[in-house]
Amino acid sequence: MTGPELTLSPMPTACGCGDAGHDAPELDVRTIPHSIRHAVVLGAWSAIAGGASLVIVAPHDPKPLLAQIADRDGPLTVTYLDEGPDAWRLRLTRA
Repeated sequence: MTGPELTLSPMPTACGCGDAGHDAPELDVRTIPHSIRHAVVLGAWSAIAGGASLVIVAPHDPKPLLAQIADRDGPLTVTYLDEGPDAWRLRLTRA
């Protein structure tokens, strides 16, 4: 049995190695079981530093998830990169 595939692009680091990274990580949640999808996104979001972004790919407009993130972690900027019909890509940027 194989688990869901998670695809993450390189993430900016704050480790002092000098590699600031330029791409936001992209998380395609369409392959993640629905029962744990929000938890996976919230976990990934918690690793995003202030001013950095996370791109998510979802099978629908994730408005409930966006509200959950804002309620839990405060303000964020959401930029729709693609709006359906098969996938929504959004760039979430932490304030």
